[in-house]
Amino acid sequence: MAVDETVQNPLLQRGKFPAFDQVKAEHVVPGIRNLLQELGKDLEELEKNADASWDSLVVPLERITDRLGRAWGTVSHLKSVKDTEELRNAVEEVQPEQVAFGLRLSQSKPLYEAFCKIRDDKWSELNEAQRRIVETEIRDATLGGVGLEGDAKVRFNEIQQELSKLSTDFSNNVLDSTKAWKKLIKDQSEIKGLPPSALGLLSQQAAREGHEGATPESGPWLITLDAPSYIPIMQYCENRSLREEIYKAYITRASKGSSDNTPLIERILELRLEKAKLLGYQNFAEMSMARKMATLESAEKLLGELREASYDAAVKDLEEVKDLARRKEAPEGVDFKHWDGLFWAEKLREERFQFSEEELRPYFSLPRVLDGLFGLVEKIFGVQVSAADGLAPVWDQDVRFFCIKDKTGNPVSYFYLDPYSRPSEKRGGAWMDEVVGRSKVFADNGEAARLPIAHMVCNQTPPVGEDPSLMTFREVETLFHEFGHALQHMLTRVDEGFVSGIRGVEWDAVELPSQFMENWCYHRNTLMGMAKHYKTGETLPEDLYQKLLAARTFRAGTMTLRQLHFACTDLELHARYVPGKGKSVFDVEREVAKSTTVMPPLPEDRFLCGFAHIFAGGYSAGYYSYKWAEVLSADAFSAFEDAGLDDDQAVVQTGQRFRDTVLAMGGSRPPLEVFVNFRGREPSTEALLRHNGLISAAN
Repeated sequence: MAVDETVQNPLLQRGKFPAFDQVKAEHVVPGIRNLLQELGKDLEELEKNADASWDSLVVPLERITDRLGRAWGTVSHLKSVKDTEELRNAVEEVQPEQVAFGLRLSQSKPLYEAFCKIRDDKWSELNEAQRRIVETEIRDATLGGVGLEGDAKVRFNEIQQELSKLSTDFSNNVLDSTKAWKKLIKDQSEIKGLPPSALGLLSQQAAREGHEGATPESGPWLITLDAPSYIPIMQYCENRSLREEIYKAYITRASKGSSDNTPLIERILELRLEKAKLLGYQNFAEMSMARKMATLESAEKLLGELREASYDAAVKDLEEVKDLARRKEAPEGVDFKHWDGLFWAEKLREERFQFSEEELRPYFSLPRVLDGLFGLVEKIFGVQVSAADGLAPVWDQDVRFFCIKDKTGNPVSYFYLDPYSRPSEKRGGAWMDEVVGRSKVFADNGEAARLPIAHMVCNQTPPVGEDPSLMTFREVETLFHEFGHALQHMLTRVDEGFVSGIRGVEWDAVELPSQFMENWCYHRNTLMGMAKHYKTGETLPEDLYQKLLAARTFRAGTMTLRQLHFACTDLELHARYVPGKGKSVFDVEREVAKSTTVMPPLPEDRFLCGFAHIFAGGYSAGYYSYKWAEVLSADAFSAFEDAGLDDDQAVVQTGQRFRDTVLAMGGSRPPLEVFVNFRGREPSTEALLRHNGLISAAN
């Protein structure tokens, strides 16, 4: 690439914010190749001159990893939110080179030896954050294959390359199969029971697909497998055969034809096991735990305890919905199926608590919810969140940009929010990731450190017609959840880039601040402050708030057991399953299901083919982390309960302590120490079981 082209490539620009609006597929291959060439020379220079001093080893290493992380992070992010065939092809072409550079970096013996020398000779000169960096760099180099030689090293690197490609292919297949399934409805009787919000969304989807003149009242209506479309069908549609059709389509995503992930799963598990054994571990789960708080034994012990506390409650949940169907003399009362669960659960909720989830939507418009969320963090963490749209380039017209300021009005961080579902180009789910982290190495003149920047991505219901996005309560919880992740990244006070914010935090602790934030959705002052009718401004009625509160633990046994099924299946596949020995991965899941489900999966269930968390994300042998961290988050929130949720002064004081520990310390200290710093003791499961209404079952 010519020098002038390099300067013009928006992927390589070094401005404060990435040029998300300018980076195109054609920039990826030349940009990443040019950058890797530059960084390769920088690495060679570092290896020649690295000695056991911080400034000659860690600072230049951070510069190398940060530049690559920012550029590749931009590409990966755009692939998740603006996927195109051209972008996929570009990533596929250059990804092996990016992976090869990462391997070269992690397997650099001069760097590894320099870190070991710092540990052995300079330990007393290091502060706490620096010691954590040295420890994690040595550990990660070991897990990255630095100790391998000859054929073992060659094979390890081949495995890493193939796993990287398989992960990308898995994710592509899920997205492709999700957006490939569509069903156009022209007769409204086929979707009887759907609320106006769902009819509006489905008709809007139809209009976007070329059915001009589609209206909520007369259709046509287009159903997809995207969550804002799929969930209302399963929850409200009286057409049982349609529920069956869409349910079976959902559980068989990416399991057929050119998008079949079955062989990819087998190969991923085979390679992960081989990789673990090359490094001296018995299985991949054991290797994975080297970077986590838990051990395999302690993780499975917790899952077992939670299963004991939730299984009988889940059985009771199922019997209650079956009983309702029988009382209504519905066919489901005699022959209850998987596609009946959400529908009859919603009917039971309406009967028992005298409200439907749909009644809540008008009170949770996105603008009001954001005001409530930002008001909460201003109160308990002492920061101000203000709109900064236009300050940074964005990748879609619906993306918002915000600045977080301290009490004196000085910026401390920034974040993007991409809230709405876009099934044709955006992968499902919700996530937060960093754009850049806080670091003194990249401080501007006169500043102590570069300010952190995050992005939050959701897939909630988009605005329909002239109305704003009217959120389900679960979508409200999801927004609070992702903002919790972002806060840990953005409110860090650690200036050492390798362990600031979410960096360096053990994977099974990263969900602590996110799940902690979800608890505030039920807090009276917080909820009433944001639950305003989008048309009238009326606050959520007190009786509806009490019903919402009473329904908080509705089907908690079922929801807990569902998460346990995912977590136990994940650990079983990564700790004990051996590919090619007779059993299939689906056989393993069905075995696990005998103790983690109250309705066995259908024979054709291929949920694993869409389980991107463990096959295309960071949760392999780590899905248990949601429950592990939920113990921490529930116990952390109980500190506010102990202080008195109605005592504003106590809440502010406790919030400041949470900010000074969990949010401020990042990965600079082991997470158990951070928790004890905040809570004054080690964590207990009592608060989690109490919050879920399962405490009596556990006793």
